[in-house]
Amino acid sequence: MFKTQLCDLLEIEYPIIQGGMVWVSYHELCAAVSVAGGLGTLAAGSMTPEELRDQARLVRERTSKPFAVNVPIRKGDSPDLVRVAVEEKVPVITTSAGNPRRFTRDIQAEGIKVIHVSPSPALALKAAEAGVDAVVAEGIEAGGHDGFDEVTTMALVPQIVDLVEVPVIAAGGIGDSRGFVAALALGAKGVQMGTRFAATYEAMAHPKFKEAILKVKDTGTVITGRLLGPTRCARNRLTDRILEAERKGATREEILELLGPGRSRRATVEGDVEEGTIYCGQIAALMGQLKRADEVISEIIQGAETLLRALDRLQG
Repeated sequence: MFKTQLCDLLEIEYPIIQGGMVWVSYHELCAAVSVAGGLGTLAAGSMTPEELRDQARLVRERTSKPFAVNVPIRKGDSPDLVRVAVEEKVPVITTSAGNPRRFTRDIQAEGIKVIHVSPSPALALKAAEAGVDAVVAEGIEAGGHDGFDEVTTMALVPQIVDLVEVPVIAAGGIGDSRGFVAALALGAKGVQMGTRFAATYEAMAHPKFKEAILKVKDTGTVITGRLLGPTRCARNRLTDRILEAERKGATREEILELLGPGRSRRATVEGDVEEGTIYCGQIAALMGQLKRADEVISEIIQGAETLLRALDRLQG
């Protein structure tokens, strides 16, 4: 029932993509999502090129289904990460944090699909003009690094759908069947979810990191670092200090000094959920418990079918 243009493009069963999350998205999660019919993603942002090569091969050992690698373009070794993904014949490369024109044509020349993450209509249009195969319209509800314009998913997706001819994938604030159906109603051909998959058994994150995400309530995430680039994460002692510094007019340099290096790894890998950065989106408040990746996907698809039947009855 939910076979869309995106399914045909990526050769997947369901139009659900797992977002690439640093320190979280390794072969265990990536393969589990792909086996369940979605598109799993390796997060190259927290890997060296050789680590990425190893991870891609481990995914291949678990499944022959398509999967993706996410490469942040601004990362210093992004050319090497792209090269490894191409050499390993990864079916899909998603790019973010930069201009996809830098890599798109060379990647596509190898028969690999390119998807670019865009937080605004203008950037989505530039990505489409660069020739990408699809764009992710990511609203400010999403966890991690967001767009400076801070457009919500509900407002962003239809604008980008009307602007570009390539398939649009909705992201930000989506984690259940309701968000999935809403995204399709807005014109998206699929969804990308990060936070919901971060709180799965297969996600390679510290148990305390997952527990912190599941404890998030309605206002439990905040945006910090607007001078550097908006970042959404769970509220903790670190975010409280950053927000207070920002309220007092701290400079960019002062915020950087306050952050220090390795804050994301500190929370995600080491489990320090008060002094580390817990990247997660607003959808965390609706999640409640750990699940397997295949449970997440099957519940979304089954729930969406139920919702569509209920909506059909509204017609009288």
